[in-house]
Amino acid sequence: MRDYELIMIISPEIDEEELLATIEKVNGFITSKGGEIIEVDQWGKRKLAYPINRFREGNYVLDRFKLTQGLTAELEASLQISEKILRHLLVRLDNQKPAEGKS
Repeated sequence: MRDYELIMIISPEIDEEELLATIEKVNGFITSKGGEIIEVDQWGKRKLAYPINRFREGNYVLDRFKLTQGLTAELEASLQISEKILRHLLVRLDNQKPAEGKS
């Protein structure tokens, strides 16, 4: 399993309960595929750099987790079809540390 970081921008129109349900749905998908949630960090509602689907702000959520590499495409497909998730960015984290004496 590899470490990943997922940043989601979720619609500002949904209430707190729907926001938590959306986050739980994504985390449920990850755990149902054998993944492990490491951290969920809600950054709150923030202004967007440019409008997305007529929205000028969105709820930012950072999710760190472990997942088998082949399942990331399936996760991204499920994120793309969600109407509540405006944008997402999935990044694989590199676990290697630089050697001593190098930056």
